[in-house]
Amino acid sequence: MTKPSPEIEALAAERLAADEARMASRRRRSVSLTAAWREFWRHPTPWMMLTVLIGAGTARCFVDGFSWTELIAPGLFVLFFPVIEWLIHVFILHWRPVRVLGVTMDPLVSRKHREHHVDPRDLPLVFIPWQVMVWLMVSVVAIGLFAFPDAAGLTFVLGLTLVGFAYEWMHYLIHSDYRPRSRWYRSVWRDHRLHHYKNEHYWFTVTTSGTADRLLGTYPDPATVAKSPTARQLWAQETEKPLA
Repeated sequence: MTKPSPEIEALAAERLAADEARMASRRRRSVSLTAAWREFWRHPTPWMMLTVLIGAGTARCFVDGFSWTELIAPGLFVLFFPVIEWLIHVFILHWRPVRVLGVTMDPLVSRKHREHHVDPRDLPLVFIPWQVMVWLMVSVVAIGLFAFPDAAGLTFVLGLTLVGFAYEWMHYLIHSDYRPRSRWYRSVWRDHRLHHYKNEHYWFTVTTSGTADRLLGTYPDPATVAKSPTARQLWAQETEKPLA
């Protein structure tokens, strides 16, 4: 695995130290929710999802009829999203590069996520890479249009895109300087910070707290977990595993 340059390492270490100091200080700088919302729209993936939402929503308005059954698929996706999110985080975002017949298998989204762990304060790295978002949106639209009747397919696209939008917003907000206020948000914020700054092997959910992590055994008492030396450098002490 290619290591970041010493300059990037130094900058990341400086930002990480400042971030941890802010977390420990009661006078930590904070931004308003409105300011965080404005910053959110300075990145491309929210606009990409908004475009799909407007397109699918407009098309749905021109399709006659409504049945509660068209809410089943997006409803199930919302219900199981904490588990889906956990699986994606563990097996795709934390993918360990492997070599297959001399070719390194290392997806873009996995590489970008490792960079995100190196420097959690780098806001562009908080978002799903736009190249990946293009394929995600195309796939969601294709599944919606070809796997369901017209109305149900459009509702499917709306539902999944809204969940994706909520994920992007929540992940961005956690890494911004917005101060947690509600009890629910504080718990989500705390868990994700533990994942980045305590131990990358636990606390994988981003949009909920103690859901899939409890179910799948990655929600320990933080006091019982040692601080991981590879929380910033995922797989830094591993070598690429060759496959015949």
